[in-house]
Amino acid sequence: MPITLPRLKCISLLNSLPKQTLTNNNIKQIHAQLIINNLNSPKLLSELINHYSSTSPNLNFLNSIFYYFHTPLLFLFNTLIKCTPLNHSIHFFKTNFSKQLIHFDHHSFNFILGACARSPSYPTLKLGTELHSIIIKQGFGSNVLVPTTLIHFYANNRDVKSARKVFDEMSERTVVTWNAMIAGYCSVKDENGKNAVDGLCLFKEMLMVGVSEVKPNDTTLVCLLSAASQLGMMEIGVCIHGFAVKMLCKVEDDVFIGTGLVDMYSKCGCLESALYVFWRMKLRNVLTWTAMTTGLAIHGRGKEALEILYKMGGDGVRPNETTFTSLLSACCHVGLVEEGLRLFRDMERKFGVVPQIQHYGCVVDLLGRNGNLNEAYDFIMAMPISPDALIWRSLLSACKIHGDVVMGEKVGRFLLKFKEKSYEELAHKSEDFVALSNVYASAERWNDVEVVREKMKTKGVFNKSGISSVQTLSTS
Repeated sequence: MPITLPRLKCISLLNSLPKQTLTNNNIKQIHAQLIINNLNSPKLLSELINHYSSTSPNLNFLNSIFYYFHTPLLFLFNTLIKCTPLNHSIHFFKTNFSKQLIHFDHHSFNFILGACARSPSYPTLKLGTELHSIIIKQGFGSNVLVPTTLIHFYANNRDVKSARKVFDEMSERTVVTWNAMIAGYCSVKDENGKNAVDGLCLFKEMLMVGVSEVKPNDTTLVCLLSAASQLGMMEIGVCIHGFAVKMLCKVEDDVFIGTGLVDMYSKCGCLESALYVFWRMKLRNVLTWTAMTTGLAIHGRGKEALEILYKMGGDGVRPNETTFTSLLSACCHVGLVEEGLRLFRDMERKFGVVPQIQHYGCVVDLLGRNGNLNEAYDFIMAMPISPDALIWRSLLSACKIHGDVVMGEKVGRFLLKFKEKSYEELAHKSEDFVALSNVYASAERWNDVEVVREKMKTKGVFNKSGISSVQTLSTS
């Protein structure tokens, strides 16, 4: 006969305790009590999956919960897809999809498309495209959540054309749908800014639908501010600022819109307006502080950017990796070599932030711009992590600027050893050859220039053609 106390205790533990307070061993003990007491309620098992997923998810344990019933339950399947880590949920979906043991509902497609959106790659794009055709065949596209997630999925995989096709075919759209499409346009940056313009045009369409039907929210405006930042069009940013004040809120009360405004004004060249918004904000998160330091950086006010770092602690905000990337970039732009090196040393020692590849790259750029090429080379060779092609490109560029052909040759050899794995990397490979030939050309070593150009032809690497764009503003 089951013991009453453990039975009640395991139920109360599952339902009342936060996921973070339970260890993996605690969850295993509760799992055992559920089995002993024959507590096979789908709701309890769903809670168990939630707790397992929040600690150290073990695929075998999760599978055993799902297959506890002779007939697999859709509710538990959807819980697994929603809660488990991305690689687990995608693998689990593929396994059960091939077995055809279960009939999916709109929640199943919504959750798996969400997982594919958060893990953009060629395999997930292929899976999501296959799911799209199944959704159409089985009629799940009529549920507004599914096509909205499809838009998000395609946009995250940089396929805005397919995302827009889904959007245009929808008979019903919520504000989340509009935001997904606008965010998709604004997040996929292209060379001539067309996607950002399309995002702004879509917002105009949204307003024509009517605020009573679809009201823009803070997410909408943050996306639009990002578009204005990309285009450098402060006139549009100011209009969005006015719209936010008139229709939504005081911008100093909304940390997301406030942060977007700080970023927009900074990148559009109006730093004083960015500082005005920044200091009036009642709440600032790490993104707000980082946006402000970035703004100061791109305007060459590196010392002020460093001062802000030490004011963050007083606001109860700890700097993160992005913050230090921004601050080191500020030092690069202004040539604050000593300050930048000290900041790099203090990252882990004083702030507990472990330097990543991008931080090492900033230091190489800092030393290279200042002409300390040998020091930059020694720094790269002493790095605890393998330097990537970007770091070597940075140093090669500095070699050209300072006319150091010997160091340029040495760096060029390292750079040309990197193997291209994608079309984008192949384009960079052509830039590497061109950069090395430019180093030789600056020293008038024309024979070496010819050798490099011949190697490009032999390897089938072609230089990318330059383009230019002209943007006109309508006065009407």
